[in-house]
Amino acid sequence: MQRYFVKPEQMSSHTVVIEGDDAAHLIRVMRMRKGDRIICSNGQGRDVLAEIDSHQEQAVFAKILEELPIRRELPVHVTIAQSLPKGDKMDWIIQKCTELGAGCIIPFTSARTVVQWNEQKIRKRLGRWQRIAKEAAEQAQRSFIPVITTPMNWNELIAKSREADLAMIAYEGEGTVPLSQVLPACPPGGKIFLAIGPEGGFELEEVQRSVTCGMKAVSLGRRILRTETASLYGLAAISYHFEQD
Repeated sequence: MQRYFVKPEQMSSHTVVIEGDDAAHLIRVMRMRKGDRIICSNGQGRDVLAEIDSHQEQAVFAKILEELPIRRELPVHVTIAQSLPKGDKMDWIIQKCTELGAGCIIPFTSARTVVQWNEQKIRKRLGRWQRIAKEAAEQAQRSFIPVITTPMNWNELIAKSREADLAMIAYEGEGTVPLSQVLPACPPGGKIFLAIGPEGGFELEEVQRSVTCGMKAVSLGRRILRTETASLYGLAAISYHFEQD
């Protein structure tokens, strides 16, 4: 069944209004008509089954039939901090991290980050990333769309990591512990923060500073992963640990 995200103000106690591109997609592409049923989410955890009642050029009106107690979200809130990769890899990372349940994705720059963007390009990419996250969340039938932040520098990222119950930095060097050994430190419902480095990896000084600031240096298995693979490995491991029911 088709799922659409709407703004909270577009969903009342009894009705839903789907507007803009989603309305056009629903009518022109999916060719849905009065009486057809869809699932709508307000992006804040409320999912409903709705029946199309009428439509205009840029709006579809539906009545809510029932509330849906769907459990699609991870039992912990996961923030993936991803060093900006080259090319369009970030598009793919955001899509897959959304499918795997990330609650927030933070692009950042560190010492070995090659990508350097100006403000105009950042705004353009943010709009694209948010669309990708929305579409991936609909496909995965999630109740929330991940927050995609503006890119941060290393100092900002360290400060942000302090908000988590368990903050980690993925590192392939010595002195790390397996990811599986530190996950029990985060209680169900807690906040997890995982930082993934650029193509060239983190510099040792960055890892040392992050550990001094309270982060755990963790290994993601015995193999060296590409930056676009590491975040997916981490999310899959977190899902396996916390979703064994």
